[in-house]
Amino acid sequence: MAPEVWFPHLGIQIERLPQTAFTVFGFPIYIYGVLIGLAITAGVLHGMFYGERQGYNHDLIYSFMIWEILFCIVGARLYYVIFQWDYYKDNLVKIFAIREGGLAIYGAIITAFIVGFVFTRVKKLNFWDFADTAIICLALGQAVGRWGNFFNREAFGTYTNSLFAIRYLVSQTAYIAPEVLSKTVEAAGARYIQVHPTFLYESALCLSIVIFLDIYTRFKKARGEILAIYLMAYGIGRFFIEGLRTDQLHVWGTNIAVSQIVSVIAALIGLLIFIIRRAMLKTEKNHPE
Repeated sequence: MAPEVWFPHLGIQIERLPQTAFTVFGFPIYIYGVLIGLAITAGVLHGMFYGERQGYNHDLIYSFMIWEILFCIVGARLYYVIFQWDYYKDNLVKIFAIREGGLAIYGAIITAFIVGFVFTRVKKLNFWDFADTAIICLALGQAVGRWGNFFNREAFGTYTNSLFAIRYLVSQTAYIAPEVLSKTVEAAGARYIQVHPTFLYESALCLSIVIFLDIYTRFKKARGEILAIYLMAYGIGRFFIEGLRTDQLHVWGTNIAVSQIVSVIAALIGLLIFIIRRAMLKTEKNHPE
C-alpha cells in the first residue's frame, strides 16, 4: 500500500493521514479544527504565563482572549471572502461555510490589532506594553495552527527536490495548480505531487520568532519593540514563503499575491514602529504614563 504522505529525502513515510479526528453524534470533527483549538489553547496558556510576568492578571488575559478569538475568526473569514469575492458574490450562503475552509491569517492579525487597541483603551492599559505581551501568544498560535494545513493537504508550494520536499497522493489532494500537476512523481505504484511544505516553513518561522522574542523581551528598551520585531520578522519570512505557494489569494483581476503585499507593508510598519519607539524613549522616561 502506497503511503499517503512521504518525505522522500528524510525517510519519513506516513501510511495514513486522516482529516477527521473523531465524530460527535455522527458529526465529524476535523483535525484542522482540533489544531486551531490547540493553537488557541497554546496562545492562552502562554499569555497567562508571560502576562503574569508583565503584571497582567489571569482574568484580564482570559477576557482579552475571548474577544480576540471571536473577532479574529470573523476577521480571518472576511479577509478571505473579500479576495475571493468573484466566487462568493454568487454563493452568499457559502460565506458562512467555515467548515469548508477559507480562513486567512492576515485577516486574523489585522483584526487582532484592532481588538487589542480597543481593549487597551477600554481597560485603560498601555497599548504598546500589552501588544508586546499578546503578539508572542499570537505567533505561538500560528506555529501550532499551521499544522492544520498539513492534515488538509493544502497551503503547499511549487515542485521541489529539496531536503524537506513532501509528497501527497494526487488522488487525495483537493487543489493542485497546473504547474505542480505537470511534475508529478511515480513511486510505490502511486502518483504523487512533490512540493515545498510551506506550512512547515511558516510553522518553523513562527516558532523561531517566539523563542527569539521570549529571550529578547528581557533586554528590550522601548515599549512596542517586541511587536515591531514580530512584524518585521514575520513580514519578511512570510513574503518569501508566500512566493513559493501555488494557492495564494490575488488582488482582483491580477496575478499579484495579496499576502506578499501585506507582508511588505507589515515589515515596513514594524521598522517604523521600532525607529519611532526607540526615538521616543527619552520622552517616555521623562514623562512616564
